Amino acid sequence: MITDREPQYWNVTPLTAFGLFAVTAGLVCYALEKRSPWFTLAFAFSCALGAVYGFLQGAWPFGFVEIVWTLVAFRKWLMEK
Repeated sequence: MITDREPQYWNVTPLTAFGLFAVTAGLVCYALEKRSPWFTLAFAFSCALGAVYGFLQGAWPFGFVEIVWTLVAFRKWLMEK
């Protein structure tokens, strides 16, 4: 089928880039948690960023779950330090 539409390229908005950063940071920090308790704290912070992203994007269930993960990771960090 032939159309006269322009080809679609990746349209990365600042919000999408922020979400990608938050989730990638969380993944990296989670993988490195056993090396230092500070990675656990960084994981909690990246979960908080993920929650902000979820709410800004309009995916409130994702934002809510990320808040829960933030609290779990922060509590884990408090118990480790």
